[in-house]
Amino acid sequence: NLFFLIIFLFILSCSNIKFIYSDNTNLINPLYNKTNVTTSGSDLVFMNSYLPMLFGENKNDEFVLLINVEEEQTKRSVETNQATSNLRYELRFNYTLISNKNDCIVFKKEILSNFSIVPKSAGYNYGTDASLEKKYELTISDNLNQFISFLSGFNLNQCK
Repeated sequence: NLFFLIIFLFILSCSNIKFIYSDNTNLINPLYNKTNVTTSGSDLVFMNSYLPMLFGENKNDEFVLLINVEEEQTKRSVETNQATSNLRYELRFNYTLISNKNDCIVFKKEILSNFSIVPKSAGYNYGTDASLEKKYELTISDNLNQFISFLSGFNLNQCK
């Protein structure tokens, strides 16, 4: 009887537990399987492979997402022999979300991302190239995830 009493009290005490992710509205991409994505500007290889994972395949054709990427490189530190010792990359993502139902722009946002790299100038350097590629990958995925997080509390049925 004591065992059943302990189990009963345990179940009773856990009845008011609320889970953090019980409301999954922030966990779901509202554009998933509903969006035709078009990119323009700088050709970023990783972005084209990441977009299908983030937006799925276009089944409902409710939205068109235009992503224009502008890239700018700035030499932040130049040595006496004119070799660059610090290079800053700035990626400017311009997002335009268009509703096919309402035939209007629903959401427009510019998100700026940047990173720096210290290139090695002793011929071909695999470490620098791999590091640059990884920084591009992290910056692009972070920027796209920021865009999705901006949409989480936004009404996509209302024109701008």
